[in-house]
Amino acid sequence: MPRRSGLSDPVPLLLLTRPGCGLCEDFEQELLELSRQVPLPPLQRVDVDSDPELARRHGLDIPVLLWGGVKVCQHRLDRTELLRLLRPRGSGA
Repeated sequence: MPRRSGLSDPVPLLLLTRPGCGLCEDFEQELLELSRQVPLPPLQRVDVDSDPELARRHGLDIPVLLWGGVKVCQHRLDRTELLRLLRPRGSGA
């Protein structure tokens, strides 16, 4: 699991997308809205077709949100799961 630490650069969120993907645009907009409510790691948008391995693994099954190589969610933003993963360890609830 990626580390959250103030001592190093945060692990970015990777949003796998492709040009002309309306669902991807909606997903990114939801992330932007969430980032106004809670701090999120930086977001990197990656064209899934720019990397043969990403295209092979995810193909048309986008958008996909990854954090530290771990799939957080796909198709629709799962706010609960994203916030659970980003919660600092040892914070209980």
